[in-house]
Amino acid sequence: MPCRNLTYTNRDDWTGIARWLGKRKDPDTKVDTIVRDILADVRERGDEALTEYTRKFDCASFETTGLRVPEKAIATALEKIPNDDAAILKEAIQRVRDFHLNQKETSWWTTAEDGTILGQMVRPVDRVGLYVPGGQGGETPLISSLIMNAIPAQVAGVESIAVTSPPRKDGTLNPYILATAALLGLNEIHLAGSAWAIAALAFGTESIAPCDVLAGPGNIFVATAKSQLIGQVGIDMVAGPSEIVILADGSANPQWLAADMLSQAEHDPLAASILVTPDAELAARVREALTPQCEALPRCDIAAKSLESWGAIVTVPDIETGTELVNLLAPEHLELAVADPWPLLGSIRHAGAIFMGHTSPEPVGDYFAGPNHVLPTLRTVRFSSALSVQNFCKKSSVIATSPSYVAEHGAKIARLARLEGLEAHARSMEQRNK
Repeated sequence: MPCRNLTYTNRDDWTGIARWLGKRKDPDTKVDTIVRDILADVRERGDEALTEYTRKFDCASFETTGLRVPEKAIATALEKIPNDDAAILKEAIQRVRDFHLNQKETSWWTTAEDGTILGQMVRPVDRVGLYVPGGQGGETPLISSLIMNAIPAQVAGVESIAVTSPPRKDGTLNPYILATAALLGLNEIHLAGSAWAIAALAFGTESIAPCDVLAGPGNIFVATAKSQLIGQVGIDMVAGPSEIVILADGSANPQWLAADMLSQAEHDPLAASILVTPDAELAARVREALTPQCEALPRCDIAAKSLESWGAIVTVPDIETGTELVNLLAPEHLELAVADPWPLLGSIRHAGAIFMGHTSPEPVGDYFAGPNHVLPTLRTVRFSSALSVQNFCKKSSVIATSPSYVAEHGAKIARLARLEGLEAHARSMEQRNK
């Protein structure tokens, strides 16, 4: 299996690795222009534009009247999936909800002897729009994306949540998406995809009310649309292709490591899968395991291209040096596939989600454990975090200063205002001390 062999001994080796990985995020200016035109078109023509784009790209017979999925179709969707699958979805939903309940913040207040009250109010946004990719022809629905995006919004207390997802060729939505929505208690689903769906959620149309925050993964058109809307609505993040870094020692199982690398490689030809290890024998055995495992995958072509372009096995002198490289890579997913991962945890500064030990593979975080799988990519984890309840909240400062506070500090405040040349600010304070 083609996969780069690299060596990292110290920071002098980082320049070449960074230059190679940096090519994953080269901008496509043609997409920028296309998306800008789509956003403007939907803003101008609303449902009419949504219908035209949907007919062109998803369902040739689509009608505007079919934009919203009837609530009855959502409510009865559970009848169309196996009971065992519904039970798994229920358990996954509960685990994700339990985790996010711990993130909920409360308003707080402080008081001073002079009667001054300061504080912060935490409030949910009014309305959220969630985008759910339909998958390959609507037959590989991203139900985990719906769960991971809806639950933190619900825990935040958002009262109005709209979901958009592209219809299948027959104008319907995969029953698993509908069933998951029913289990989540969501009843507003619209059939629209790509950049035009993002535009509709942001600006509103005749059928879709505008939203305050948008969240959910998608292709380059979805990501570009969200990036162009920054400043007009809140967004979760501008996510790039998926990535995993595995830091492993000689105790790791090479078959497991190969499987974990492929779990990201099958996502996208731009996905990056990188093994970092001081054990040359382990590196060789993982390389040997990649080819037969990849060839057995339904998405072998995608995984093989990903490994060829963005896969690597990096040998390092020791685990400490490997940890240094991990922090430079700042990966979306990090597996610590070592005999005792806990002593290493304090050395990890930059990673979206950290999977501890040999029995914590990345897919447990994607689907079931509870933490959110919407994570920063392309090294943005250096300054950003996983999707959380906080993405769907806003905070207001509360300031109630007493007469004695103004009397004591008014002259200081006026002086600061005059230093900045803002005389009216200064006089606003002095008026109260006359």
